Amino acid sequence: MITGTGIVKTFKQRGNVLDKREVRALRGVDFSIPKGGAASFIGESGCGKTTLGRIIAGLETHDEGEIVIDDVAMSSLKPKARQPYFRRIQMIHQDPYSALNPTRTIFQTLQAPLRLRARQTGRDGKWIDERASEVLSLVGLDPGSVLGRYPHQLSGGMRQRVVIARALTVDPEMLVADEAVSMIDVSLRLGILALLKDLRERLGVAVLFITHDVATARYIGDDGDLYVIYRGQVIEHGKVDTVISDPVHPYTQSLLSAIPVLHGLEQPGTQPVVPLSGLDESLSDGGCLFARRCPFHTERCTSELPALGRSEGVPQEHACFYPERRDVVARPMSGV
Repeated sequence: MITGTGIVKTFKQRGNVLDKREVRALRGVDFSIPKGGAASFIGESGCGKTTLGRIIAGLETHDEGEIVIDDVAMSSLKPKARQPYFRRIQMIHQDPYSALNPTRTIFQTLQAPLRLRARQTGRDGKWIDERASEVLSLVGLDPGSVLGRYPHQLSGGMRQRVVIARALTVDPEMLVADEAVSMIDVSLRLGILALLKDLRERLGVAVLFITHDVATARYIGDDGDLYVIYRGQVIEHGKVDTVISDPVHPYTQSLLSAIPVLHGLEQPGTQPVVPLSGLDESLSDGGCLFARRCPFHTERCTSELPALGRSEGVPQEHACFYPERRDVVARPMSGV
């Protein structure tokens, strides 16, 4: 299991050297992902979800808070001692084109991490060859036709499968998929999503899915947790179906209201929520972070920051003074 408590990350804003403004990417985020489980972080671009994923995978440091992996606090270890823990968590990057070295064959790409794994486990060169073929088979590729090829000779979907295969070479306990299908042809996306779901079921590997697409989050982690993140803060958290079916925070409701409706098959929600303005990071942090965009805000919202918690009659956690269920989700038309 991996948990995070009070994770804070701040970036210095680039520009004038005299300008010391900072961007607060994460504002005290808590999360928990069980072994073999699933979780999804969703939110619009710039909300901090990718930064959080990189911190979980050990690719980024955080300023405050604690990451605990298998009951071991990472802050109690020196950087070198943390490496074996973070090696169990592998990142699947958004862009399969830049994630692979164009000068290396697929076998050479897989060989490097497999050599390290062979030294750790006392295996020989024959095992490296066999394991390279095995991980490609696990992701639905034919080793005989893929191992000797270069990345540019593969389709986008095949490249993303190779990236997943490379992650599997170190026998990870968790895969962090950051917008893993956003740069793949629409016709191939479902195959990658089905693969991630299958790997979780067959290998018992946990999956953290980072996305702005509610539908993919629901598909990957239908029995897991959903964390809705806005400007570095978790504003709603609960079981995937609960949050998507009955959201209570206006920001979550606005995300669901923006999902296109299948005309002729679905009817839109009767109470769509539309933000009053676009995202503006220059707005003051006083009060609720969503207040100035929220059509339901009050004076209290602009002066007090609501904490993430539960209220009577609402099963999920939320950070809203006035949680209310609204009909924002598209429903199948009767008789269809």
